[in-house]
Amino acid sequence: MAVPQRRTSKTRRDKRRTHFKLEVPGMVKCDHCGELKLSHRVCKVCGTYKAREIIKQ
Repeated sequence: MAVPQRRTSKTRRDKRRTHFKLEVPGMVKCDHCGELKLSHRVCKVCGTYKAREIIKQ
């Protein structure tokens, strides 16, 4: 099994971990009610998507 000859420095370790981060979901404003919602999804507050009522309130 391969074992490193020298200890990995903190800088090298942290450079490797730069890609492991949380991403903010794409939130947009609803056209109908103005609440924040996930893009390309039905609004949970008013039930509309692309100016059409999908879920009856």
